[in-house]
Amino acid sequence: MKGRLVPVLTVVLALLALWYAAAIPVNLRESLTAAERAGVAVAGGTAAERQEASTLRLVALNPGAALGGAWSQERPRLPAPHQVAAELWSSVAGEAPTSNRSLLRHAGITLGATLAGFVAGSLAGVLLAVGIVHNRAMDLSVMPWAIVSQTIPIVALAPMIVVVLNSVGVQGLIPKAVISAYLSFFPVVVGMAKGLRTPDAMQLDLMRTWNASRPETLWKLRLPASVPYLFASLKVAVAAALVGTIVGELPVQRGGLGARMLAGSYYGQTTQIWAALVMAAALAAALVWLMGFLERRTLRAMGAPA
Repeated sequence: MKGRLVPVLTVVLALLALWYAAAIPVNLRESLTAAERAGVAVAGGTAAERQEASTLRLVALNPGAALGGAWSQERPRLPAPHQVAAELWSSVAGEAPTSNRSLLRHAGITLGATLAGFVAGSLAGVLLAVGIVHNRAMDLSVMPWAIVSQTIPIVALAPMIVVVLNSVGVQGLIPKAVISAYLSFFPVVVGMAKGLRTPDAMQLDLMRTWNASRPETLWKLRLPASVPYLFASLKVAVAAALVGTIVGELPVQRGGLGARMLAGSYYGQTTQIWAALVMAAALAAALVWLMGFLERRTLRAMGAPA
């Protein structure tokens, strides 16, 4: 555990340092304008001239104003890490879980649709993979269409799904779950099909020697061999399901992390957007960790080294 902690903390600290450094040039011109309005002498010409000037030159000419203002703006273009942390604290610990401003409430809405879509998409992917492995016609016809389906941009498809389902009276969680399932089924199909085909000819011949039927071969040979591939694809699928849910929440705007991000963009609240992004990243990390935990427990129960 200690051996893993030091590299992780090193990477986190390096990312935070880069984040703070990036906030300076991104927020520089607004910082200099605010300092000039407060009566501070600013080098580099007028506000119009500074728009054309080099960012590095402006930082060198105004180090105090650049550093002080870039990390403390009310509506920065790129909020500093401590501003995002403060927004997270206020929207998580400072709000009631049922409040519309509570990030926990929005995360719960997103999580519910994500899990519903992930379960549906994963089941569809497993069943489709079984059909592809056992039926050559499905392999030649269904798999190419599954690949083509993933070339459609989800940002274009999501509003169409929401509008069509709303027109027939289907609202709430289901449209977002459909979008989530659409993104999550493909990794499961590919990974599961690969896993089901891992038994070699000698193992399959042995099952025939034992007079095993195709369902018995599937249950006792192909499925156990596919477990590592299944969980590897589930880790990808659960992250894709979360992305699909967030994209599906953008046109709905009835709660969820996607709606929270969109509301922040409407009102120029970049810290709100970044806080929702950090919450989404934490949610994705927790879901992927859960898949890894289930994988270790499943492999240990099967007698394989986890």
